[in-house]
Amino acid sequence: MSYIIRKLNKLRQKQTYIHFFETLKYSLYVIWHPADGFWDLIHAKRGSFAAANFIVILSLLTHIWKLRFTSFVIMNVNWNRVNILMEMATILLPLVIFCICNWGVTTLFDGKGHLGDIYIGTAYAMTPYPLIQLPLIILSNCITRQEAAFYFVFSDISFIWVAVLIFMAMMMIHSYSFGKTVLFTFFTAFGMLVFVFIMVLFFSMISQAVDFFISLVREVIFRLS
Repeated sequence: MSYIIRKLNKLRQKQTYIHFFETLKYSLYVIWHPADGFWDLIHAKRGSFAAANFIVILSLLTHIWKLRFTSFVIMNVNWNRVNILMEMATILLPLVIFCICNWGVTTLFDGKGHLGDIYIGTAYAMTPYPLIQLPLIILSNCITRQEAAFYFVFSDISFIWVAVLIFMAMMMIHSYSFGKTVLFTFFTAFGMLVFVFIMVLFFSMISQAVDFFISLVREVIFRLS
C-alpha cells in the first residue's frame, strides 16, 4: 500500500513539474503573439501562478545581477551601498500596486479580469526583461564605451516591449477595446498615485502617533522618577 502511495506521489510531482514547464514555456509564445497569447493565458488557463512567480523572481534577480555584474563602462554602481531589499522593492511594489489599482478600477467598469488574472498577465508580460537584460549583462563586459549605444538601445527595447505587453495583457484580460484600454491605463496610473499618497499619509500618521506615544511614556517615566 505504501509503495502505491509513493508511486502516486511521484506521479503527481511529475505532472506538477510538467505543467510548470509547459506554462513557463508558454511565456515565449505570449511575448511574440500577445493578442492570442494573453487571451488563451487567462481564458484557456494556459498560464499558472507558479510560472508567473518564477518570471517575477527571475526579473528581480536579473535586476540585482545587472547592478552587480554590469561593466563599470556602462553602469558605475557602488555595490557596497546597494540595498538589495530596496532594489527588489522598486520592482515588487509597482507590480503589486499596479495589480491592485487596475483590478479596483476595472472592476467598477465591467472588467473581466480577476486580481489573479491581472497578476499572471503582468508577470508574463515581464518576460522580455530577463531575456534581454541577462545577455546584455554579459555583453556589457565585452564592449567599449563607444559601443555602449548598442547596449542602451537593446536595454530600452526590453522596457518598451514589457510596457506594450502589459498594455496588451490588460486589453485581452478585460476584453476592452484599444481606446478603452488606453483610458483605463490612465485611470490605473492615477489610482496608483492616489494609492501611494494614501499609504505615505497613513504611515506618516502612524509614525507621528508612535513618536507621540514614546514621548508621552518618557514624560510619565521622567515625572515618576
